[in-house]
Amino acid sequence: MSLEKELQSRSSVCELCGASEGLKPYEVAPSNGSSDQHILVCGTCHEQMEDKDKMDANHWRCLNDSMWSTVPAVQVMAWRMLNRLKAEGWPQDLLDMLYLDEETMTWAQATGEGEEDEDKVKHVDSNGVELQAGDSVVLIKDLKVSGAGFTAKRGTAVRRISLVADDPTHIEGRVEGQQIYILTKYLKKM
Repeated sequence: MSLEKELQSRSSVCELCGASEGLKPYEVAPSNGSSDQHILVCGTCHEQMEDKDKMDANHWRCLNDSMWSTVPAVQVMAWRMLNRLKAEGWPQDLLDMLYLDEETMTWAQATGEGEEDEDKVKHVDSNGVELQAGDSVVLIKDLKVSGAGFTAKRGTAVRRISLVADDPTHIEGRVEGQQIYILTKYLKKM
């Protein structure tokens, strides 16, 4: 039996919002590919789960019902979506009511969803402004670049920076055609 048919035998509607059209399987990561680790979702839910910029908080009020599903994969996605929407206010009430057993909660947290902001690595410039990948910054001090044989001058703009994932004190950027690491304490966000 195909994955889609297995999911359709479990539910004939979107397992999150109850829509009946445009249904397709959605893998709840991390997964071994089994049907127990997939849910059946509509196009609207799928699009909003994949692209946070297209999130419509009112669409997700359906989680008030689907979070009570007996299917662990549905519970995991309900928990993850409620965490993404926490800033709206109402999702926090549902999260407070939602109970996940230890194994299901471990699965739900496996992607890092729901981590508090203070748990995340933050890169900040010399003024304490948070830096994001793709930002542009300016050097606030002349910096001798080891191994490259030049000095990066104060006021030099570094565009489209990359963040060093495991070190909040460094970013990576291109200066005078060279890709270099720069200490965040010598930068100011533009």
